[in-house]
This record gives sequence, C-alpha cells and structure tokens, in this order.
Amino acid sequence: MKLDESVEMALKEDRYDDDITTKALIPKGSRTKGILYAKESGVVAGLEVTERVLCYGTSGVRFTPLVKDGDSIHSGQKIAEVEGDAQAILSRERVALNFLQHLSGIASTTHYYVKRAGGTKILDTRKTTPGLRELEKYAVRMGGGYNHRSSLAEMVLIKDNHIAIVGDVKKAVKLARKYSDKKVEVEAKTIEQVREAAEARPDRIMLDNMSIDEIREAIKVIRSTDAVIEIEASGGITIENLTQIAKFGLDYISCGALTHSAKALDISLELE
Repeated sequence: MKLDESVEMALKEDRYDDDITTKALIPKGSRTKGILYAKESGVVAGLEVTERVLCYGTSGVRFTPLVKDGDSIHSGQKIAEVEGDAQAILSRERVALNFLQHLSGIASTTHYYVKRAGGTKILDTRKTTPGLRELEKYAVRMGGGYNHRSSLAEMVLIKDNHIAIVGDVKKAVKLARKYSDKKVEVEAKTIEQVREAAEARPDRIMLDNMSIDEIREAIKVIRSTDAVIEIEASGGITIENLTQIAKFGLDYISCGALTHSAKALDISLELE
C-alpha cells in the first residue's frame, strides 16, 4: 500500500472531516502552533507519514521536523514543530500520533535487539499489521534491523506444511529451483530435519523454535555439510536469550516481536 493510501485510510477511519468536538469549540480560521516531543527515550521513525497526516487535504498547516528518522531521542526532546489552521491540526492529531508512536516503537525495539545481537543481523518477519507492512518494515530499518521477505513473491521459503504436501525436502528444493531463480530457504524444526535440509543445499536454513542446545548442534550439522549455507534462527527469540544465541555465529536472527509486539513510544503534541 502506498503511503498516501495508508494516510487516507487512517484519516477516513477516524472521520477527520467530521470532528464535531473541534468544529463546536474552535472557530474557523483559528491558528495555533505546537511541539511534538518525546516523553521517553528511543529511536524516532515515521516523521514523513506524520507530516502527510497533518497536512493532508490542507495547505494551512506547516510541519517542521527537528530530528531525522533513525535518530536516537531522549525524554523531553523536541521532535518537530507544527503550526497553522487549528481545526486541521486538531482533527488530524490522533492519527498523526498513532503513526509516529507506533513506528517509533518498532524502531526503538529493533534498536534494542540490534545492540544485544552484536554483529548478527536482526531480521523482521511478515507478522505485521495488515495494510501497514511497508511502514513497519521501514521502521525496522530505521532501528538498525534488516527486512526478511516483504511478500510471498520475494523469496522461496519452504515450511513444514509445504513439505507435508510435497513429501520430501530435496524434492521441494528441486521444484523451487526449477520454478524460480529467487533464493531458497528451508525451515527446520528438528536436528533430523536440519540434516535433510542441509543435504538439499538450499541457500538458507531457518532453525525454527529450537532450544539453545539444538541451535548449537544444528549449526555443526549444517557447517559439516556445506560451509556456505546461510543459517537463520527464528521463533522463541527473546531479549533474554538473544545475546547467547547471537554468539553462535549465525548469519541472521529473525524476530516477529519487532513488529507484532513493539510497545508504542510515548510521544505527545502540545499546542498553544
């Protein structure tokens, strides 16, 4: 979904053009100005979409960012200034903050994971809010993370249900290679599945929901079979076990929590 479509959808959902509170209390032509500021520390993301929301359908609002997406911010820091038509600003305020708080929360969570992972690349997943995937994956990048596939068309990912129907990992990889020149990844949940996957020679093997000991053993199995296969750990990754898992020399660690469980960053708009 394009950015403008996301903005329009969110504003229409809120019926921004029928804000009875603002229309009842604020005379047409009234002007105001204010500051967007952080109420807690984190990483900011979503300034462009915030501007699009506040300026949507009007030329009477000016938005001036004071930081850039990806910047670290601290509690009390000014993020942006806004000024102009008071009715327009008030009727768009909540949607603007929803985007900015949500995306900054994702960027902040990602940044925390990246710091704990050392040199191992942190990936997001497709566990995103419907309609907001592009924005949420952008926020992950602003936090220092990387994007896994953004759609089903970007990469072949052979999972247990695919194998259940095809019947064999090697056959599944062979079919995938024949159909597409995209990278091929195979999901493995047990050490035996890891052995089968390694013998099929995909580009990457995902170690799904494995224990610390299983991950360590799986890496040995893969490296003894093929030294160039990429290895990704996914499922059950928490901030508590991340550092230990990252020490095993994985290529990637993917974590759905970056998008589906990130706490919104507390950001406020104060108007004069």
